Amino acid sequence: MDRPTWQADVFAALQAARITQLAYVPDAGHAHLIEAAHADPDMQAIVLTTEEEGIALAAGAWLGGKRACLLMQSSGVGNCINMLSLPVNCRMPFLTLVTMRGEWGEFNPWQVPMGAATPTVLTAAGVHVRRADHPGEAAETVAAAASLAFDSAVPVAVLFSQRLIGSKVFVK
Repeated sequence: MDRPTWQADVFAALQAARITQLAYVPDAGHAHLIEAAHADPDMQAIVLTTEEEGIALAAGAWLGGKRACLLMQSSGVGNCINMLSLPVNCRMPFLTLVTMRGEWGEFNPWQVPMGAATPTVLTAAGVHVRRADHPGEAAETVAAAASLAFDSAVPVAVLFSQRLIGSKVFVK
C-alpha cells in the first residue's frame, strides 16, 4: 500500500480537528484538499467568489456550532485584510491554510509582492502565523494550528511554502 501524501495527512488532520466546512477559492495548490472535501460525506466543500467570504463563513459556522477552514492562496490574503478584524474583534476561532506564491521557483513576477508580504500582513492583522516547509511537518503544523484556533478562539494561518507545494510552471 502506498504511503499517504502529505496532503492526505493534512486532510486527516482537518477531520481530526472536526472541521465540517471547507471554504475555498479554486487553487491548484489546494486541489487535493478540495477533492477530498468533495468526496467526504461528512465535509461540506464550499466554493467562494472571493476569499473574504470565507472569513464570514467561518464566523457563521462557529456561531452555528460547526468548524470551518478557509483555503486560499497568498495572493488572496490581500483581499481579506479588512475582514480579518471579524475573528480578532469577536474573539472567535479562524483557521486558514494558505498556499504561498512568489517564493521558490516562481515564474510570475506579479505573485512576488504579496507572497513576500503575506506573513507580515497576517501578523499585523492579528493572525497567528505558522509555516510548513517540508512534507513531514505539514499535518502536524495544521493539527497544532487547529488546536490553537479552536481551543483559544484566535485566528491562525498555516502557510504552505511554495517549495512544499511545488512551483507552477508557465507553459507556452
